[in-house]
Order: sequence, then C-alpha cells, then structure tokens
Amino acid sequence: MATTSTQYDQLQRQASNLSPADRLPLDSPYEISNELYDALRKVLHDVGGQPDTPVPFTEKGEEDWEMNTYLTCECLGWRGVWNSEERRRRENDLGATQYFGLPYYARWITVAAKALVDRGLITTDELGQKIDEVRTRLERKRS
Repeated sequence: MATTSTQYDQLQRQASNLSPADRLPLDSPYEISNELYDALRKVLHDVGGQPDTPVPFTEKGEEDWEMNTYLTCECLGWRGVWNSEERRRRENDLGATQYFGLPYYARWITVAAKALVDRGLITTDELGQKIDEVRTRLERKRS
C-alpha cells in the first residue's frame, strides 16, 4: 500500500515529537557555575559518594552462593558474555527499590540472569527450570 502525502506528513510530525528538544549547547566548564558543572557530571544512577545514613561495619565472610555468583559472573566475562562495566550498568538500571533492596551478590546474579535472557543464550523457561532444579537439590541436601 502506497503512503500518501498526508500519511507521510502525519508520520513526520509524530517522529518530530520523538526527537530531543532544541537547546543551547553549554561551553563546559568555562561558561557555567561549579554547581551546574557538578550536577551535569553526576550520572543519574550513580550512588557512589552520595550522602547516606551511617552503617556499622560488620566483618562477614562470603557465603557459598555469594562466591558461586562471583565465579559465575567472572566466567561470563571470561567467555565474552559481558564485562564488569555492563554488570555495573545493569545493576544501576534495576532501579532504586531493587538496587537498595537486594544484597550485593543478589544484584549480580539478577543482572546476570537478565543479560543471559536478553542475549537469547537462555530462555525464561530454561532459567525457571534450572532454579527449580537447584532449589529441589538444596532441599534434599538439607533434609
């Protein structure tokens, strides 16, 4: 079906609404204040160095699942599935609720699973079956 001039104009208007708004480029850092420069260079997801409530340091060794998660993620990097920068970015993309709500290595394994599914290396069904298999194995081991 041929696109008419009217349909083309309508599509063009819709596409123009998707483009970023016109703005004046900033001549960073010469023409802006230190406060604005600081705000511009802070990544939205970056939580490093931001104020937080004091948390007491507790000495803790890694549990088996945490070490297994670390090793799995390192192997994914070694096999070229991802690198540490992508892992960190994917963690940031979890959003504040999951980022702050999950333990450190739980964030790692969550984003590892998502990366494998996103790349089509496993399906969500395969992932669910493997989780069930491991859960059953652990329950048998405990009893």
